[in-house]
Amino acid sequence: MEELPALPGRQLDAEELRAWVRELAARPELWEHHVHHERAVDADGRHYVSLYRDADIDVWLLCWDLQDDTGWHDHDTSSGAVAVTRGAVTEARPRLGGDAVVSTFTSGDTLAFGPDHIHRMAGAIDGSVSIHAYSPPLWRMGQYAISDSGVMRRFSVSYADELRPI
Repeated sequence: MEELPALPGRQLDAEELRAWVRELAARPELWEHHVHHERAVDADGRHYVSLYRDADIDVWLLCWDLQDDTGWHDHDTSSGAVAVTRGAVTEARPRLGGDAVVSTFTSGDTLAFGPDHIHRMAGAIDGSVSIHAYSPPLWRMGQYAISDSGVMRRFSVSYADELRPI
């Protein structure tokens, strides 16, 4: 396999991550062989693959269909960036006292965020693909549930767990 785009050997901030995932997205020979959308009969989750992980960065490829939804979550102490390489995904950001702020990102778009960012992502088109990079690497994430009475609770989950609404 060819080498990933150059890394500086230190943690990256959100804008550095955005530039890096944009460069990786432009080199499909490094990741497109991992794209897979066909679900097994007994599978209910999306397909995702760890592309790279070291002491400074954590990189994932995610395949999305319309039924895929991460649920509300944060990335604990990590900044992140996402490059949409195929199709479209939505990002919703919670807003107290109102509807979530929803943005749609299509092929070629990127988004970046700091560790204070809470969001949920979902597939907007069947067959969508995105590349996600986090620095420092993910270890824990926060997943949020909102009760019928409006109380929000955070649950700590492993970076290896698939995110979905709880």
